[in-house]
Amino acid sequence: MTQPAVQALDLTRVFDKKVAVDHIDLAVQEGEFFGFLGPNGAGKSTTIKMLVGLLRPTTGKALIAGVDIWANPLQAKAMIGVLPEGQTIYERLTGREFITFAGVMYGLSETEASKRTAELLDLLDLSEAGDKLIVDYSQGMRKKTGLAAAMIHAPRVLFLDEPFEGVDAISGRAIRDVLQRLRQRGTTIFFSSHILEVVERLCTRVAVIADGRLVAEGTIPELRARAHTGEAATLEEIFLRAVGATSEDGVPEAERRLSWLE
Repeated sequence: MTQPAVQALDLTRVFDKKVAVDHIDLAVQEGEFFGFLGPNGAGKSTTIKMLVGLLRPTTGKALIAGVDIWANPLQAKAMIGVLPEGQTIYERLTGREFITFAGVMYGLSETEASKRTAELLDLLDLSEAGDKLIVDYSQGMRKKTGLAAAMIHAPRVLFLDEPFEGVDAISGRAIRDVLQRLRQRGTTIFFSSHILEVVERLCTRVAVIADGRLVAEGTIPELRARAHTGEAATLEEIFLRAVGATSEDGVPEAERRLSWLE
């Protein structure tokens, strides 16, 4: 039986007696475009950091294609690319230098890294800016540069934490197009975003985390059926109900609290 591309087994993280991630079990299959959703502070970024080997779990395991990322970090990390939220980029490098550097760090020859960098700059509409310092880049250009660095080694699994945050419509479209192309070639994408319309358009399956616990998981039609929201319900409506932000009669709790504004 094929191992899941990404697997969390009883994954838990405690900070000073506060449980940030609470015994999560999760499996993402090869080739999925998997959406990972939750309110601010729900534990999304903490979970992703544990899955990619940036934060050690208090208990539990994180596996990439069956490889424990903490027991065999080099083997597991060679199979992934990561675009973290608030990524730190070496601003005194040019975009071309940074992406090439990432490729060499992943084990590509300098010649191959340079070739792939040129192709990625062209694909992400960064060719004209490729030889400018990153310090002068816009937020959208930085996101695209980070994405290029994360995918230059053709990873088996790509982790994206808020890739559209602060990105304009043009850069957002370029990123979406690249992600669709990656999915078509079989890359597994683990994707966290607050932009639910994008998640609904791109993702084949989603999971929702609230207060560190997994509260919903499945395809959007499956989640609609479980939430009894009807076939026309948006992902936003499903999400609000899953995290307890909507009452049983469908009225948002914020609307109840602010009824005096009517």
